[in-house]
Amino acid sequence: MNKKATLLIIFTLTIALTLANVLISEGNGEKSFPKTMSIGNKTVTYEKEGKCLDVIDGNTIQVYGVGKVQLTQIGSPTNEAKQFVEEKCLGKTVYLNIDDKQPKDEYKRTLAIVYTNTTDINKELIENNLAEISYFTPSEFKKGEI
Repeated sequence: MNKKATLLIIFTLTIALTLANVLISEGNGEKSFPKTMSIGNKTVTYEKEGKCLDVIDGNTIQVYGVGKVQLTQIGSPTNEAKQFVEEKCLGKTVYLNIDDKQPKDEYKRTLAIVYTNTTDINKELIENNLAEISYFTPSEFKKGEI
């Protein structure tokens, strides 16, 4: 067998084993939800997590494995809200507490409170006057709860 053929076989086997390892890891990596985490002195619950791939506007993000996520109860975000969400979420793992009573809106976006390891994004938008509360029903979250 010549040197090129040997290298091709080794390369092909390496790719195949790497791909198999990724598929096995993803299949066995299913996490049991809901889970909890602490942000400051508060324990929060979340049902899904994924990497924030894009910030569409001040209250809508794109999350890997989930799709578009609308920050629940957040309306009328300011221009600064998008920048805030980009700084806090973009490229990072976000944790989603999905509204159990209305998990999707009319545009098929997942409705959720969004957390990072250190921040309740929905709450921070309101507290920093970057958005207004936009309460709707049905919702598992009480008015003013976020």
